[in-house]
Amino acid sequence: MIDEFAKTHLHSDLREIREAILWKLDGLGEYDVRRPLTATGTNLLGLVKHLSAWEARYFGEVFGRPFPEPLARWDDAEAVGGEMWATEHETREEIIDRYRRVWEHSDTTIIALDADSPGHVPWWPRPQVTLFTILVHLLAETNRHAGHADILREQLDGSTGTAAQYVDQQGDAAFWNARRAQIERAAKTALPEGRS
Repeated sequence: MIDEFAKTHLHSDLREIREAILWKLDGLGEYDVRRPLTATGTNLLGLVKHLSAWEARYFGEVFGRPFPEPLARWDDAEAVGGEMWATEHETREEIIDRYRRVWEHSDTTIIALDADSPGHVPWWPRPQVTLFTILVHLLAETNRHAGHADILREQLDGSTGTAAQYVDQQGDAAFWNARRAQIERAAKTALPEGRS
């Protein structure tokens, strides 16, 4: 049997990183939270929408406790990737509010079930899982996307950190320009002669 302390600890970590994800949107305008910032279109509001859909699915249908709102089918080829961006008809508030409703639903599942409670993930090669396995998976997935959100937010306005009280105030633009130049020099120096 998996220790319930581990479940409580992982759940606490998941709650913290969820808040960090939403904090990355604070103070930004509509365009900045929606616009594609990578070649594949990754954007801040899309990360929230994506995490909402998959957390609802993992802590919902996997444990026979479906989220009470409609979700796109995980095996619908037409819908693949649609949860990674917000349409012009979806508001920031709708997406954030839905994510918070997903949290409530997930938290109810996590609290109600034992860490070794069985679940079934039909899209996994080994579909028999436990709540503990899904907690670890969702914590890793949410942290992965929090890292994406960190980089996207830094590209937009230079903000870094996991919450307002931890915003990196280490240096001004001159400090960061000097640091970038230092790193660029090191990267170029590390290259073999004649290569760029």
